[in-house]
This record gives sequence, C-alpha cells and structure tokens, in this order.
Amino acid sequence: MSVVSVRVDKRVKKLLEKAGVNVSAEVRRHLEELAWRVELEEALQRMERLLADVPPAEKGFSAKTVREDRESH
Repeated sequence: MSVVSVRVDKRVKKLLEKAGVNVSAEVRRHLEELAWRVELEEALQRMERLLADVPPAEKGFSAKTVREDRESH
C-alpha cells in the first residue's frame, strides 16, 4: 500500500464527517475507480490497435456460417 495525502479546507472535512462520510474511504474508493477506468481505457486502446490489423469479413460471411451451422444438426 502507498500513502497519499490530500489537503482540503477544514470546513469541508468537518461537514463531511458530521454527515457521517468516511473521507478516507471515499477518497480511496474514488481513486480505485479512477485507476480501473484508466486500465479499461488502456485495454480498449490495445484492442483497437489489434483490430486495426484484422481485415473485415467478406460480405455474406455471417449468413453463410449460420446457415452451415443450422444445416449441420
């Protein structure tokens, strides 16, 4: 684990604590969600780069393969 310090106005912290908000937990949750979004975006970019090299399927490919599959049963 790493430690991250954040400075906020005392009024903000007191208001949130008075409302029952666990400030540390909320900051942690937000940063974890942000990290997940960054990972997701990076994965999508990798997939887009991989798919850029794949040629499109020939016209009628889907219908042909579905028909073949249905006829094989």
